[in-house]
Amino acid sequence: MRVLIQLRPSPDLVAAVADPGQTATTADVADGLPGVELDAAFVPVAVPRPVPAAGGDPLSLNQPLDFSLAAEDASVLVRGTISDDELASRVTLLPTLRPDVVGIFADPVIESTPTCGGDPPVGDWHDVERLLNVSGLHAEGLDGTGVALAVLDTGVNAAHTARQLGRGVTLDAERCWSPAGVPGRPGEFEVDHGTMCAFDSLIAAPHASLIDIPLLLSTRPGGSAMDGLLSDAVSAFAHLRNVLDAQPAATRALVVSNSWGSFSPEWDFPVGHPGNYSDSAAHPFNLMVAGLDRAGADVLFAAGNCGRECEDGRCAYPNRPIVGANSHPKALSIGGIDVNGERVGYSSQGPGRLTARKPDICAYTHFSGSKAFGDGAPDSGTSAATPVAAGLIAAVRTRWPCTKLSPTQLRALLRRTAEDRSEVGFDYDYGYGTVDPAGIIAALKRRAKNAA
Repeated sequence: MRVLIQLRPSPDLVAAVADPGQTATTADVADGLPGVELDAAFVPVAVPRPVPAAGGDPLSLNQPLDFSLAAEDASVLVRGTISDDELASRVTLLPTLRPDVVGIFADPVIESTPTCGGDPPVGDWHDVERLLNVSGLHAEGLDGTGVALAVLDTGVNAAHTARQLGRGVTLDAERCWSPAGVPGRPGEFEVDHGTMCAFDSLIAAPHASLIDIPLLLSTRPGGSAMDGLLSDAVSAFAHLRNVLDAQPAATRALVVSNSWGSFSPEWDFPVGHPGNYSDSAAHPFNLMVAGLDRAGADVLFAAGNCGRECEDGRCAYPNRPIVGANSHPKALSIGGIDVNGERVGYSSQGPGRLTARKPDICAYTHFSGSKAFGDGAPDSGTSAATPVAAGLIAAVRTRWPCTKLSPTQLRALLRRTAEDRSEVGFDYDYGYGTVDPAGIIAALKRRAKNAA
């Protein structure tokens, strides 16, 4: 089984791992672990320590937290493999044999979330543009200018995206990142799922700067061309934390779009195991999500395509299929509706596993747009709905950086202004409802007037 191993080495080594200007290797940090085949190609990642306010419970994640990367606080992750036959014994013995080992966690397979079925598109991207009130957003100066928008997927083909949009695309090549062993240049990957996500994110925020992170092109033994490992997402989020920290505080804005998730418990530790991912807020990646949110990033995840009416064939969780970071309390979980406002049958229903009230909101999907899969195939799945919502948020961030409107406040605003799709407020089909750009604009105007 592939695993992430959390260590607490010397403060000097922690500082070297946390410093983007230095390079520390797995051999530097771990120096061999009994029974573990370490992955030397994986660059160790620093994990921030959750720090409660004075008087808070040091063992609880259910309270306001800061996240410290100080050498005396942070820990370090390396990646490796433990044979299935020895897994249980090694999980027990390693912390005894090596006191610097503080945890062993699942490194589950993550996969993109394309749609099931072959239904034709419902409307096109210009319908989405109209429903997102893009002209109204742009009239308020909300077009994504100066906002970093990271697409974590199969890589972006910027030229194809520009052709389909009929306008230029801004790629922030210096801040793009690829997992070890993934060939290719930022913005020049094959036209595929990631290109669809990039196109859909630019409908509302055409002037946002794309950060291309081909997360799902990392390979594993027996894997497909569109899956990766959660450990690579850990590394990607560490990179994005450095991107965010390097931005000027007054204009800090980073939107992170994730149209992928874990479909099966096969690659995870059982629920209740200390190394579990699906249900544990203490998994290192779930801590990374919370830390990036606290630093000022807006993190979005697809709710997934395990809806009861049209379940993706890979869905292997018998219930509550919105798992791990896709149900994170500090991330927006995005469900899917078509341009007629109807929930698409494959959009996963809650409750979520880390937080029951998931999905948060719904955005548009199953429309003709990027032509990433051919002329007749729609941009579909909650994979398309998520970047559509990410683009809307990037547009808002044009004039409302995280110093003016924190990610927590923006999530609350999006939920509060959403168009309710039921008679009871929140529900597990639509969340709080459908994104309502006109309501968002009105709420921002009121906020600006009150702050004046």
